[in-house]
Amino acid sequence: MKAAICPEPGRLDIIERPMPGSPPKGWARLAVSHVGICGTDYHIFEGKHPYLEYPRVMGHEISATVIRSGEGVSLAPGTPVIVNPYLSCGTCVACWKDKPNCCTAIKVLGVHTDGALCEEILVPETNLYPVGDLSLEAAATVEFLAIGAHAVRRSLAPAGSRALVIGAGPIGLGTALFSRIAGHQVTLLDASAERLQMAEERLGFAEGILAGDGALEAVLSATGGDGFDVVFDATGFGGSMEKSFSFVAHGGCLVFVSVVKDDIRFSDPEFHKREMMLVGSRNATRQDFEHVAASIRAGYVPGLLADHASYDAGRHRHRSTALGA
Repeated sequence: MKAAICPEPGRLDIIERPMPGSPPKGWARLAVSHVGICGTDYHIFEGKHPYLEYPRVMGHEISATVIRSGEGVSLAPGTPVIVNPYLSCGTCVACWKDKPNCCTAIKVLGVHTDGALCEEILVPETNLYPVGDLSLEAAATVEFLAIGAHAVRRSLAPAGSRALVIGAGPIGLGTALFSRIAGHQVTLLDASAERLQMAEERLGFAEGILAGDGALEAVLSATGGDGFDVVFDATGFGGSMEKSFSFVAHGGCLVFVSVVKDDIRFSDPEFHKREMMLVGSRNATRQDFEHVAASIRAGYVPGLLADHASYDAGRHRHRSTALGA
């Protein structure tokens, strides 16, 4: 089969490699349908990912169809599936806490082990969720949206919280969508006026702040001098992550959605006087995947709708169920 491999930073090759063999017990062999291209893939290509060894076949935003099931697998051949790419050991301290997303021996498809930029892959059944009535194209978006949904859940911010999402790229916009679904009042901050305009026109985020020298003043002005109750930094840029501390209200929460190689430095007096929570958010869990898939089905993710009117009519109905998800 053909596969796209990154043998070293700055290089991609199309190679031939053997098809996967018969799936072992508890695993399924899949025909890859759709694969999204993520910021993580750009970091891998640029040599900036902190957890990667080359060569690597990338691809972790995946939808597929079951070809063959191993012993004990209930998914029948022909079943279309969403793929959770976070392969966990099931026995470490994190897995025992029901946090396989930060397993001590995690292997993320396309990062720690080869991913889905190829024709077929083997995946444990526990990482496969039937797509139901989602299209396979929509199913491939669930993973990246689950990153944002997980960050929102990690924040513990209640409905009505004033939320600032820094970085209006795909992960930031996914975070903003699920922050809004959770009932937050969402403002975006980005260095690109064009991105902020797009987020307003296509996704309905009318509140935007342009990054730069005047950003802190704009944040304080937008919040009556308080800062935001919850701040999500989804930039993947150390400088932004350091500045984000100053945007958080007293008693608020800062969530780092992205991971960088840098050391992050901050003022301890400023951190302590706010009694801030600083939260790391890594990957996502089955709960987040299911929340995202349900939200897409219900019409609360505008970019995946055939009819935007159904989103406008439905998002308020969804708010109470989203908070209880």
